[in-house]
Amino acid sequence: MRVLGVDPGLTRCGLGVVDVARDRRATLVGVGVVGTSADEPLDARLLVIARSIDEWLDRYEPEVVAVERVFSQLNVSTVMGVAQASGIVIAAAARRGIPVALHTPSEVKAAVTGSGRADKAAVTRMVTKILRLEASPRPADAADALALALAHAWRGAAPGSPSAVGRTTAMTASALTPAQRLWAEAESKARRKT
Repeated sequence: MRVLGVDPGLTRCGLGVVDVARDRRATLVGVGVVGTSADEPLDARLLVIARSIDEWLDRYEPEVVAVERVFSQLNVSTVMGVAQASGIVIAAAARRGIPVALHTPSEVKAAVTGSGRADKAAVTRMVTKILRLEASPRPADAADALALALAHAWRGAAPGSPSAVGRTTAMTASALTPAQRLWAEAESKARRKT
């Protein structure tokens, strides 16, 4: 499965593409950050993101796009920027008929590190290890985009994962790995907050 992960933002929009095999082994395909300046008008900033996401979708041809879900943040202007960038990405994928999945930060952290409360440094370390990279992806937005892609691929492929229910026989909670249990807990908490 090829997944494009997107950590949306107006100033820095992280993009990461991974290929994940059936055995869950993941390989880095591409990673980068699209940056825009706060000095630029909003329409120009969104256009930069739109053009970049179009280029990434055309170049890498992902099967699915995983986007960080706008989640409760205290800074309204940050939430607005994330939502606007997310909308650009979702629309670009929809034009191509590519499915989009939204994941909360705690879901991604749980999937990649085993803890829904992991900090950015822990996420970056695990992404580096999982993808067998010599150097950590920088800045953190790039690592976050890769974590989103990994989390989505594993979530859909993992036996007993919430998205696998219905396609395969559901496993009991005791049969889930610790990371899968944390994932289910994080997803359940996220649903209750919406």
